[in-house]
Amino acid sequence: MSEVGKPHDRVDGRLKVTGTATYAAETPVANVAHAVIVSSAASHGTIKAVDTRAALAQPGVLAVLAVGAAPKLPDANKKNSPQDKILQLLQDDALHYPDQPVAVVVADTLERAQHAAMLVASQVTEEPVALEVPGGEAYKPEHAGPRGEPDTTRGDLAAGLAAAKFKVAATYRTPVHNHHPMELHATIAAWQGDKFLTVYDATQGIFNVRDRLATIFGLDKKNVRVIDKFVGGGFGSKGSPWSHVPLAAMAAKQVGRPVKLVVTRQQMCSLTGHRPVTVQELQLGCDEKGALTAIEHKVTSETCRFDEFVEPSAIQTRMIYSCPNVVTSHRLVKLDIATPTFTRAPGEATGTYALESAMDELAYAANIDPLAFRIKNYSTTDEQEKKPFSSKELMACYTKASEAFGWSKRKMAPRSQRDGNWLVGWGMATATYPARQMPASARVTIKADGTAVVQVGTQDLGTGTYTVMTQVAADELGIAFDRITFELGDTALPEAPLSAGSMTAATVGSAVKIACQKAKQELAMRGGKGEVTVEHHNEVSKDHDKFAMHSHGAVFVEVKVDEDLGLVRVSRVVGAYAGGQILNAKTARSQLLGGVVWSIGMALVEETVRDPKTGRVITRDLADYHVPVHADVPDIQIIMVDEKDPHVNEVGAKGLGEIGNTGASAAIASAVFHATGKRIRDLPIRLDKLLPDVHA
Repeated sequence: MSEVGKPHDRVDGRLKVTGTATYAAETPVANVAHAVIVSSAASHGTIKAVDTRAALAQPGVLAVLAVGAAPKLPDANKKNSPQDKILQLLQDDALHYPDQPVAVVVADTLERAQHAAMLVASQVTEEPVALEVPGGEAYKPEHAGPRGEPDTTRGDLAAGLAAAKFKVAATYRTPVHNHHPMELHATIAAWQGDKFLTVYDATQGIFNVRDRLATIFGLDKKNVRVIDKFVGGGFGSKGSPWSHVPLAAMAAKQVGRPVKLVVTRQQMCSLTGHRPVTVQELQLGCDEKGALTAIEHKVTSETCRFDEFVEPSAIQTRMIYSCPNVVTSHRLVKLDIATPTFTRAPGEATGTYALESAMDELAYAANIDPLAFRIKNYSTTDEQEKKPFSSKELMACYTKASEAFGWSKRKMAPRSQRDGNWLVGWGMATATYPARQMPASARVTIKADGTAVVQVGTQDLGTGTYTVMTQVAADELGIAFDRITFELGDTALPEAPLSAGSMTAATVGSAVKIACQKAKQELAMRGGKGEVTVEHHNEVSKDHDKFAMHSHGAVFVEVKVDEDLGLVRVSRVVGAYAGGQILNAKTARSQLLGGVVWSIGMALVEETVRDPKTGRVITRDLADYHVPVHADVPDIQIIMVDEKDPHVNEVGAKGLGEIGNTGASAAIASAVFHATGKRIRDLPIRLDKLLPDVHA
């Protein structure tokens, strides 16, 4: 019986629940010193001086690296890949954003480093800050995410709008979001002489960290080793190395001993990226029967002045529905902020909120049931790329989820359903996310005792990589699940890309599958005796050039709104998802649940607030930055829709880590409208936005 698909418990589960899984900052390293980043109290301007004398005089302080007194790194900001960021490594006097590093204090204990850091004083010539997206001059970026051009046009938008019987024009806004994984960003750096560097880092991409450190410090890649066996969440924030990683290495080299640097929860609001503000303008039109005639989706988002990041919110609009006339565009406004970055389902999370909300508005304008409206405009091909889908079971998702939810009982009119003092609303939306794959390598050793070891230099963010790769190997080798060991998290292992974009199962799984097949063949050639080791490098499926590849889903939501207080509660969610081959039913469900819960937070509570004068983040910890808690999370029913895809990759998996965070926030917003008659186009949906109009 196949191991793939079974709901296996996580092989690393016991280690995690007993506290014996070792995360980056917990790695036992002898003689380790502690580093603390000193963040700027000013927001923007020129650093005139950094006074480190009082800090250096403190007991146990080993060094203070500061602007004007730090080792020079000629290649500090030479990028190896588009994911790399411009870093702040104390190399110049430019202050770009609040909490930017101005010094690093190293001491023999953490407490002494923290105390000394409080004594470092910086003098800054401050300049005015620009913080508002609508107020800045927008420009066109060169690219919009990993999949496309910033602008696309097909058909004739003006003609499509002119032909429309019903039209909607609206602007939707999403705020800054911070990632806030449970595990803080952390690095331990240890030099072996001047040419060898070992780093334990909390990262989604150990090879990205290796390559960046090698470039910054002028080292051969083979002389930099990065290790990270367990990652306590990342959500995109750990996808590329931030300033603290080379700062830890710089400090370790300066003091001649290993150094541990842990970014504080408060500093993570500025030093490790965020989802940027988006302002999305949409125009949609349809004919009298509900067929779309035109879509325009214009996105403006924020970026920093010294680097660039694009939130590609209009990407899915190009392919998700059948429409002859579609125009999309992305524009950026440079602000005095830290660099934004990838945040769970980057682009699609914010973009489906706007598009799916506009689709609901147009369905109401045409007086068509929102589900029937989407089915009317179902796309059988990617009309932008002019490619067939490698597989698409979205219609099955609509059917299964709507039946489980009881959508046919819904009344169209807003404010038509009640439960005592609660106004009850039902909303739905389409979910989508691309199926990606990258090259990867895997090594398989079949031992003489009938056990096997499989090795890949990938990461496990808590998504279940340890477990699902063991399942893939067990099937291919014909060896029992509990007799296989899967090893990851070390650049000494075969190279794999970062864990992001819902592509690890497809990328690493495919490499593991083929490597196992080759190892089994090699063993058979030897008569089934002895030990064999095979390493295989796997490329991307050639069918990626021929087909459009996406996961799809449909999500249905019930909300209840207190008529007197304006409180919103999500009371029920049903989501059906088609993501190709399911490698582990339990971990897949976990990923989808996590995405839906994230969407509840995105719709109702999550918002990073900045001081309007300085730009400093006010919601700097988990007491002030609100996320859903147990009382906010309702009964969530996840339905896995069977989908066979012979084209997407060798294991047939499309990925489910991010699609749960697409569509659901729009379904919640539409359910709030259905309950109250009030459209909220500016997330999060707080009671202060509802109260003036809740009372009929």
